[in-house]
Amino acid sequence: MSAPLSFTAATRTVATRELTERLRDKSFWMSTVITLVILGAVLFMPKLFGDDNTFTVAYAGSGADAVADAADAQAKPLGMTLKRAEHPDEAAARKAVADGKLDAYVGANKVIVKNELDDQLGIVLQNAHRQVVSTEQLHQQGLDPGAVQAAQTVTPLTVDALEPTDPKAEQRGQVAFIGSIVLYGQIIGYCMWVAFGIVEEKASRVVELILSAISTKALLAGKILGIGLLGFLQLTLIATFGLFLGNATGMLQVSSDLLVPVGFVLLWFLLGYAFYSAVFAASAARVSRQEELQNVIGPANMLIMVSFFASFYVNFNPDSPISRLLGMIPPFSALCAPVRMARGTAPWWETGLALGLMLAAIGFLVVAGARIYEGAILRMGAKISLKDAWFGGRRRAVDAAA
Repeated sequence: MSAPLSFTAATRTVATRELTERLRDKSFWMSTVITLVILGAVLFMPKLFGDDNTFTVAYAGSGADAVADAADAQAKPLGMTLKRAEHPDEAAARKAVADGKLDAYVGANKVIVKNELDDQLGIVLQNAHRQVVSTEQLHQQGLDPGAVQAAQTVTPLTVDALEPTDPKAEQRGQVAFIGSIVLYGQIIGYCMWVAFGIVEEKASRVVELILSAISTKALLAGKILGIGLLGFLQLTLIATFGLFLGNATGMLQVSSDLLVPVGFVLLWFLLGYAFYSAVFAASAARVSRQEELQNVIGPANMLIMVSFFASFYVNFNPDSPISRLLGMIPPFSALCAPVRMARGTAPWWETGLALGLMLAAIGFLVVAGARIYEGAILRMGAKISLKDAWFGGRRRAVDAAA
């Protein structure tokens, strides 16, 4: 007769089984491929539909070349590209504008557009026109335009900010916000896998055979660990693919600074998953049929959804008092903290407090969830109340000792 497995060995065995079984599941690979395709489409969309900062413009009049050169010089610092088009007359230019082939036609004293002039393009064309016309007027009055321009060129005031903002904070925050959206799907999806697996084993009575060889705590720990590891690997794959494709398409400039929000998202997946998986597991152990599962995990699902919408508020108001609370208090911190941490708006003590509170909450839920799971997992039939599940494990231990 072989010796019983230790807690560590039993946990590792269950985790390996869960990981292997899920990797064989076609739905896992389908969800991974669909996620990567959607991510690729989002990153390629600007390329497919064109760059909003590229405009096609035609110029007319004796000073057309000068206006075009001045407009190009004005556009480059703003990240705009002006493509120059040639049209024989105003009638042809009007037709091109109406057909959408031309964004603007600059005449002697007017700009022809289809609906309205783009704000940035309007500023560029107006400044270019003003510069060329003022130069011509200075020449007509016998003045040197270069001397006048030199006299008007003044060194700008330097800005001495007492609390300067990080220029890359906005980009990091947006990457972390997108990561939080993905995080919501990952946490709720993998916690559902934990819940479905528990009910399936209980309904088929497979759990009774398993628990004859290992403890309930080892079974629960192995199931959460195995599925969580799979979720972490999938999230890492998605993040790596997104960064690689973003860098290849020019949408992102991958640097060590950009890896910071990705690291925060991965960290908070582990914490958020550990928090919610214990809740989902304890809830699922209380029922014996898949039809009853949605009823018991409903409150946990609602909590994740509220946290998801709270992350939108934090993204738009990262410095508000409410955002600071949402970034520190579990369970909202699982989706809200990465955004504030990536932006650098959370001081070290808030980050430390958020991590400490989440770890404390995880510790409490793991212990409480394990007790409810242990008291309910072997009881079949109708849904078990939290009170009966809480004391069920203790009663069974007393009966076994007697």
